[in-house]
Amino acid sequence: MLKHTLAWALGALIAAGTASADESMLRDDHPQRYTVQPGDTLWDISDRFLTEPWYWPEIWHENPEIDNPHLIYPGDVIRLTLVDGEPRLTVERGGGTVKLSPEVRVEELDDAVATIPLGAIRPFLTGDRVVDPGVLEDAPYVVAGGDERVMSAAGDRVYARGMPGDPAEDWDVVRREEAFVDPETGDTLGVLARRIGTSGIEASGDPATLRLAEVNREVLAGDRLLERLDSEFRSHFTPRAPDANVRGVIMSVMDGVNQIGQFDVVAINRGTSDGLAVGHVLAIDEKPRTVDDPYAKGDEEAVTLPPEKQGELVVFRTFDRMSLGLVMEATRAMAVGDTVRNP
Repeated sequence: MLKHTLAWALGALIAAGTASADESMLRDDHPQRYTVQPGDTLWDISDRFLTEPWYWPEIWHENPEIDNPHLIYPGDVIRLTLVDGEPRLTVERGGGTVKLSPEVRVEELDDAVATIPLGAIRPFLTGDRVVDPGVLEDAPYVVAGGDERVMSAAGDRVYARGMPGDPAEDWDVVRREEAFVDPETGDTLGVLARRIGTSGIEASGDPATLRLAEVNREVLAGDRLLERLDSEFRSHFTPRAPDANVRGVIMSVMDGVNQIGQFDVVAINRGTSDGLAVGHVLAIDEKPRTVDDPYAKGDEEAVTLPPEKQGELVVFRTFDRMSLGLVMEATRAMAVGDTVRNP
């Protein structure tokens, strides 16, 4: 699988000493050396050195002459040293020392550390998808289970109607769940199609015959079928601020929790049409709060307080009008209705 290098980000720290304004980007308590551990992420490691883990692209753009990136793996030792009064990062691997640099290249990185914790977002990378409401309404559906079964499991045969004349071989069995409604416009931006199983077609027709391969809950009559997608997620990407000015709202927090904290997945009402892309970092502000002024009169009694930053998220999946993000930093509990913006 093609991945971006982790060292792109860490190597940009080298540039922190090139101007006094950049020195503030280094944490006061940064270590002089750090050994990369299994389970580390790019965000974790960068957070040990930088005041904000996503600062490195801004530093790198001021230093385009830096090149020759190297990958970061568990066991590598990252050192922060001074060269002519300027900070430099090096990595020791197998007894040798190489310079870290912030250029991006694409390589096979099966063992290199990922940018963010994949375990927190894995359910949203393995089949669950956001689709337009009409897509599910028009999709083929399970009409019955084989052998008069009401609930079907892996290995069972099911029958489906609405299949195309020349159907694909592999199909996801999905169930309609949450509808994502934009709180600002009232528009339905998408519907969560939760994958509950996979199947392969055995015979076309009306009804068609399919065999269930894997299921994570019982398949019922009425469950929909969507053609399997071969989608690839880049686990090594560069967190960065959006190029466009983005302001939106958290519409939902996944998995039904009430309060939002670190490593929760949230849905926001901004997507690719608004300039968002995978890797974009957004600040999360408290939902605007209005209080009464005890001394004001008439229309001036209501006062809207300035927003307070509560955390940051990284966008990991985008759609046309909405996106999914992983909360990476949380200074307090957040909630649906809180706002997101450029950091």
